[in-house]
Amino acid sequence: MSKSSVTPRIVVTAVIAMIAGLLFVASSFTAEGTNLRTGGVEDLRGLVIQRANHVAVLTDRVATAQKKVDALSGDQIDPALTSRISQLEAATGLQPLSGSALRVELTDAPHSAGDNLPQGVGPDDLVVHQQDVQAVVNAMWRGGASGVQVMDQRIISSSAIRCVGNTLLLQGRVYSPPFTVTAVGNVADLQKALNDEPGVVVYKQYVDKLGLGWNVTIDNHATLPAWQGSIGQ
Repeated sequence: MSKSSVTPRIVVTAVIAMIAGLLFVASSFTAEGTNLRTGGVEDLRGLVIQRANHVAVLTDRVATAQKKVDALSGDQIDPALTSRISQLEAATGLQPLSGSALRVELTDAPHSAGDNLPQGVGPDDLVVHQQDVQAVVNAMWRGGASGVQVMDQRIISSSAIRCVGNTLLLQGRVYSPPFTVTAVGNVADLQKALNDEPGVVVYKQYVDKLGLGWNVTIDNHATLPAWQGSIGQ
C-alpha cells in the first residue's frame, strides 16, 4: 500500500477521534446543572474554566488535523468518513442547525426609581442574573437539545455566560434584557426539562412574587447559526 493512500485515512481517523473526544467533554460539561440563583456560582466558574481549558486543547488538535484533511484531494478520502466528520461538526456547533425550537425570554421586573420595595426584597432581586440564564441553558441540554443559542450567538461547551449588573456578557459582546435562549430539539422534552430544572423553578417563584419577565414560545422553523467564535480559546 502506498504512502499517499494511507495518509488521508490516518488523518481522517485522527480527526474523528479528536472530535469524538470533544463531544465527550462537551456532553459531560453541559450535563452538569446547578441551582445558581441560590448558590454554587464559584463552583460553576471553576468548572467552566477547567472544562474550557480541556476543550481548547482538543479543538486545537481538531483544527490542525482538519487543515491537513482539507489539503488532501477529495478522491483520496472515503466519502463515508467525510460524512461522519460533517455530522460531528454539526453536533459540536460548527455548522448551522434548523428545526423546531423552544424559545425562552427572561427580563427584569418593572421598577421605577423611588418605588418602595416589599420587605426583604432588594434591587438585585428585580433583575435577571447569570444563574437564571444558565439554568435555562442547562435545562435545554438536559432536555436533549441538538443546539442552543443565547441572544444571537450559538453556544458550545466552552461558552461562558456572565452578567454584570443587568447586562449579559457573551464572547466579548454586551447584551441588555430581555434575554432570549433558543434550543432546537424535541419541543415536548425541552419543555419538560425546563419545568423540572431547579434553577428555573426558583426563578419562576420570583416571577410570581416580583414580576420578573418569563415567556416561553415554540418556533417550528428556527435556524441557529454556526458557532462564530474561536474554538482555540
